[in-house]
Amino acid sequence: MSTLLLIPARMASTRLPGKPLADIAGAPMIVHVARRAAESDLGRVVVATDTKAVAEAVRAHGFEAVMTRADHQSGSDRIFEALTTLDPAGQVETIVNVQGDLPTVEPAVIKAALKPFEEAVVDIATLGVEIIDEDEKTNPNVVKIVGSPLSPTRLKALYFTRATAPWGDGPLYHHIGLYAYRRAALERFVALKQSPLETRERLEQLRALEAGMRIDAEIVRSVPLGVDTPQDLERARQILSN
Repeated sequence: MSTLLLIPARMASTRLPGKPLADIAGAPMIVHVARRAAESDLGRVVVATDTKAVAEAVRAHGFEAVMTRADHQSGSDRIFEALTTLDPAGQVETIVNVQGDLPTVEPAVIKAALKPFEEAVVDIATLGVEIIDEDEKTNPNVVKIVGSPLSPTRLKALYFTRATAPWGDGPLYHHIGLYAYRRAALERFVALKQSPLETRERLEQLRALEAGMRIDAEIVRSVPLGVDTPQDLERARQILSN
């Protein structure tokens, strides 16, 4: 499959303003994400941003950037605009959306997001990890996948929730918000209106499930560090400085 890795980046973070350009070990955070994406060897890597300074920083470090509108409601809308700009002829078959605040994500984890596409019926692929920390099981900031096991390392997603679910004995899975889309699935997804459960849970992926789209999740071993706060940024600096 022809694969395009897109990294949406915006400066308007409320908890950590300007975070794409935050310095980590001598390079902006967004550049570290681009490096990890390139190391996955899946395909072309492009940062999609609405900020000229981000595009300039990315290009200064040898990576591609594409400018997008500033009024997008979500990262998926931004990557769809980038896709249509970069590939108007429709040659790209698969799009991987790598969040721009994952500077320490392992290339193998990015690569794992494509594994569910071994099944032709899968529209969207994503990642999960088994929850070990008891506090995370009840933390609404930790999104859980409720899914039907297909193998020891794969779930067919039935629901995503901030609640503690499913009930009863057995593992719980933390959803990692890194997605791969078949092109037709991304086109369909961004054309859909917000759904009731998406609005209630504040989870965009529920829009796809409510529309009958198939999402499978590959289970990996660790959650990549998402940089949302100054404390997260300091942790990323410690990791990448070593």
